[in-house]
Amino acid sequence: MNKSEIYQNNNMLRVAIYERLSDEDKDKINKHDLSESIKNQRHLLMEEVNKRENFILVGEYCDEDLSGAGTYRPEFERLIKDCEAGKIDVVLCKSQSRFSRDMEIIEKYLHNKFIEWKVRFISLADNADTANIGNKKSRQINGLVNEWYLEDVSNNIRSAFKAKMKQGEYISPFASFGYEISKKNNNKLVIDPVAAEVVRNIFNLYLTGLGFTAIAEYLNNKNIPSPSLYKYQNGIKLNIVSNKPREQIKWNTNTIKTILTNELYLGHLIQGKRTTISYKNHKIINKTKDEWIKCLNTHEAIIDEDTFKKVQFAMKERTKPIKRNGTVHLFSGKVFCLECNNYMRKKNSSKHEYLVCSNKNNDYKNCPNKYSIRYDKLEDLILNAINSIIKNFYNEKEIKELYFKEEKKKLNNKIKFLEEEKNILERQLLKNKNYLKNLYEDKTNKIITLDQFNDLIKNYNNNEDIYNNKILDINKKIIYYKEKINNFKDKTIKFVEDKTLKKINKFIIDEFISKIYIGKYNCETNSRIIKIKWNFE
Repeated sequence: MNKSEIYQNNNMLRVAIYERLSDEDKDKINKHDLSESIKNQRHLLMEEVNKRENFILVGEYCDEDLSGAGTYRPEFERLIKDCEAGKIDVVLCKSQSRFSRDMEIIEKYLHNKFIEWKVRFISLADNADTANIGNKKSRQINGLVNEWYLEDVSNNIRSAFKAKMKQGEYISPFASFGYEISKKNNNKLVIDPVAAEVVRNIFNLYLTGLGFTAIAEYLNNKNIPSPSLYKYQNGIKLNIVSNKPREQIKWNTNTIKTILTNELYLGHLIQGKRTTISYKNHKIINKTKDEWIKCLNTHEAIIDEDTFKKVQFAMKERTKPIKRNGTVHLFSGKVFCLECNNYMRKKNSSKHEYLVCSNKNNDYKNCPNKYSIRYDKLEDLILNAINSIIKNFYNEKEIKELYFKEEKKKLNNKIKFLEEEKNILERQLLKNKNYLKNLYEDKTNKIITLDQFNDLIKNYNNNEDIYNNKILDINKKIIYYKEKINNFKDKTIKFVEDKTLKKINKFIIDEFISKIYIGKYNCETNSRIIKIKWNFE
């Protein structure tokens, strides 16, 4: 008669064994292998179960690669639920610390809930046994020692991370969009060429006058994957909390703003901005700026200092974008009243757009500049002023060389971006072929049914067609851009022969002009003073 049959007739105890891998026992070769620590724990615990005639094993609970602090362990949680449900009489562990190193957890369960649920706790290495009343103080001392151990470990880890940050080592497990973790050095960032080109594009779009919303819409319309989706497509599993499927997470204003203000793209590391309250309380709190750890030139920059400064300045100077399309107007943050120094606000009427002193809201108190100026008239005036500057300082040879160099660089970057995207698709096709091979093996070994195989093959063929069509489209674009580079010199000459700008945009305004001052309108002369403060003065 075995133990299970005896249990039906006698007062046997239902035993659950709990095993946990602690950080100091990580000796696995492969991630999915059981560690030697777990095997040893199981052997020790099973010996104890077999040795005691009134013990019958009803459950085994094993947490691997999880800390003994707190209760955020899936198997631990399952064990507690089964104890509460009355399925277990005895919990057996190698040591009390394997159950938990947290004193609050020890007190909550060993000395309260387990007594309430009539569950006995036994640990072999330190002789803890809740059936032994005189053993309680020993268990509490062990709990305190384990708690102190956790605190020491936490402080040591924090100190080690702080030292690494001060040395300019990157300590996050995931790289920010535009970079990836170096395969040679886990604490070093290297440029991800595909994502980096998107980052450069975002900065350029902002300098042309697009706001956060407009840039996000532009990227979404171009079907450029958002940072989280891009990482997921490249095999990086982020813990994203969202009520949407990962494939539906799009670019948004916050993501654009974060990228445009991140000094990481200058090649600098700023770490230690946030921390947790303690090793027991994982609530994240923000640190003050004087506590941040900044190291300069730790990795290759994606954005140059000049471009970054222009974007930061533009953010401070810009007024709110037009709600209709998210684009700021040409002179946003540039035009001021010469009389009171307040900024000029853009207004619309049924016929025209105007700029008017913002002092109007205060009934022009202490400001005589009560007349607006037409937006299109100011645009023409500024265009003529810029063309005069160009005419006086124009050097045809330099402009040709500079313009061709910059445009060629942009086109080459586009080609590079497309080639990287093509490489990703080709790698995905290769993965699909391996997947197809595994499907045939699964069908042959009868792991999947014929119907399941046919459905999976159909999905495989659809995906393969999608990838091949994308690669074909990319090849056409690459050929187009290469031909454009070869034919570009003739177009450049035609451009510079005119020696004048036909139209201005936000980028040109920001390059040439610091501020524009509009004086009061003189009704007698039908004129007003307009002063331009140039960036190069």
